[in-house]
Amino acid sequence: MTDMITRMNPPSLPDTTAIGYAQISVAEPGRMAFVSGQVASAEAVEIGFDAQVADVMAKAAAALEALDATPADIVMARVYVVDLDQARLGATVERFNAFCNGATPSLTGVGVAALAGPGLLIEMELQVRLRT
Repeated sequence: MTDMITRMNPPSLPDTTAIGYAQISVAEPGRMAFVSGQVASAEAVEIGFDAQVADVMAKAAAALEALDATPADIVMARVYVVDLDQARLGATVERFNAFCNGATPSLTGVGVAALAGPGLLIEMELQVRLRT
């Protein structure tokens, strides 16, 4: 499936290969799935940020499984983090890279003041290129 998505880090943009994502992802024409923002369960919210990140990644993996897709099929991921700082950014990128297992989709991280529910600290949405 990865031949349906081309990853690019052109020299005119910062090289993000070492961080684990591509500056540009080009998806061939075909079916796309748009996975709504996934947030942590109430149990993970009670535990804290790291538990929420792990739970969100597990939910994203479940969504990919339901689509018969893998992280290599992700064209774009957007991660929203409340009170984004270096510690939260580092924890999020580390878990995201582990979740992607070597795949390097395009990634945007956004610091936000709040999410849709009390105690939620992270939300991730995906755009996925489906197999034809």
